[in-house]
Amino acid sequence: MTTIDLPLLPLGRGKDLGAERGVECPGDLPAASDPDLVARAVAAKAALGDRVFVLGHHYQRDEVVQFADVMGDSFKLAKDAAARPEAEFIVFCGVHFMAESADILTSDNQSVILPDLAAGCSMADMARLAQVEDAWDALADAGVVDQVVPITYMNSSADIKAFCGRNGGAVCTSSNADVALEWAFAQKGADTKVLFFPDQHLGRNTAVLKLGYTLEDCIVWNPLLPNGGNTVAQLQAAKVILWKGHCSVHGRFSAEVVDELRATIPDVQILVHPECAHEVVLKADLVGSTEFIINTIEAAPAGSSWAIGTELNLVKRLAAAHPDKTIAFLDKTVCYCSTMNRIDLPHLVWALESLVDGVVVNEIQVDGETERYAKIALQRMLDLPGRSSAD
Repeated sequence: MTTIDLPLLPLGRGKDLGAERGVECPGDLPAASDPDLVARAVAAKAALGDRVFVLGHHYQRDEVVQFADVMGDSFKLAKDAAARPEAEFIVFCGVHFMAESADILTSDNQSVILPDLAAGCSMADMARLAQVEDAWDALADAGVVDQVVPITYMNSSADIKAFCGRNGGAVCTSSNADVALEWAFAQKGADTKVLFFPDQHLGRNTAVLKLGYTLEDCIVWNPLLPNGGNTVAQLQAAKVILWKGHCSVHGRFSAEVVDELRATIPDVQILVHPECAHEVVLKADLVGSTEFIINTIEAAPAGSSWAIGTELNLVKRLAAAHPDKTIAFLDKTVCYCSTMNRIDLPHLVWALESLVDGVVVNEIQVDGETERYAKIALQRMLDLPGRSSAD
């Protein structure tokens, strides 16, 4: 097995079509200080009318989501886009893998636009197709690949989803990862193993806390080491092979801060996303997807106190919307998602005004073969019994 040399691409210079890190800067943008940006966005959106449908992820800036027709998480937004076949243009205020999913699920006569192509996802970049194919070959050399079912988190590139589609696997979201893993373990009998990527924390938290496996049943695959840093005996004994990836935002939260908040805020309830590290999740009162976090706060009684471990834009928005509750952030320092924050008002205005002028910019297009197999993996997720597919 070989390691992968990651290209260093200065922002705006060159692109790597096999990874989400590829960027091309669009040229001149409206100045961020332009006092007319809001009015320009309103005017451009009005001029496009029903031809445009703007999607806003929960982690986006307030200045952007004020123009969203719908808000949600990655898969919900992709499904919302697919439910609007009359919209010629889908402007996705999110990150690259989300726009790819929208392109996969929408019709060929719709264009999906990402206002800034530099809005990628560090977690998705941690599992690249060549690395995953090397891991699959190594599992074959270890004599276990026929027992392995690949499961990828929604937060992955289209070619990784397609890899799962080609190899009997499926996609999952943070709210149905347990059902997806149950499905996977039912595919190849008692000796079934799951290769879970790209987020090791979601995989570990789901396998151990939801399905009852032990930490010893789980091993980590480091794509930069031979056999992922494992012996053949470890690969043969493992039930869950966790890709060494993580979310740069949720990985910052610590068990120590949880302890400090419990000591300083009376009756605080700790609410975290399952992308957090296992030791943080163990100390939390409630764990769930972004939609679960939003719904929990909305249903919470007035006067209750919460510390939330997820992206700061969302936490601030929840605090502003619920002044009758005490809502704290589960980190001592600012913890915005840097790539989500690349979608700003100048880029949104530029994208919308370009469409008004008849120019489609930053269109996200997944090739036909990748789309075919990615759809298979996504459909397997949609066919899972009994749970919402909200991310």
